[in-house]
Amino acid sequence: MRFKYCPICGTKLVEKSSWDEGYVPYCTVDNIMYFDTPKPCVIVAIVKEDKILLLKQSYIFKDSKVLLSGYVANGETVENTVHREVFEEAGICVKDIKYLGSEYLESKEIIMLTFMATYDSGIVKKSSEVEWVDWSNIEDALCEMKEDEIGKRIVRKVLKELGYTEGIAYRCE
Repeated sequence: MRFKYCPICGTKLVEKSSWDEGYVPYCTVDNIMYFDTPKPCVIVAIVKEDKILLLKQSYIFKDSKVLLSGYVANGETVENTVHREVFEEAGICVKDIKYLGSEYLESKEIIMLTFMATYDSGIVKKSSEVEWVDWSNIEDALCEMKEDEIGKRIVRKVLKELGYTEGIAYRCE
């Protein structure tokens, strides 16, 4: 997000050199530089034996299932976000959270911190945030995520972590 006005006092920002970062928005009243800040988000592949949790949210992709995701709240660790979002959207608890890397979604200025986790407890129940949520065969995941390129990259990492190297899980590539 590129700031135009100071979020503290509302003054129109000016460009000021920050030496190694070039010119950035600066508030002359509060003496603060405002660097571009992407919105942090987690996206998590939840695995239960040979199943993966997928959900449907048509406002994201019309004809594709997706992995569970959500924004990091102020004052929250990304691991806490994983636990909170999984419980809020699917009603279950996870364990063994593993960081897989990050993705940047330029169109929405989102930095997506990607994880895989193992199902721990609870019964899947759909929240009002999603249209559908349930376990899918992990070997079908790439086929069911037709439009979600970032999600498919994460699923490929999960498949590799689980020892899948070729075969039916990759048939929709």
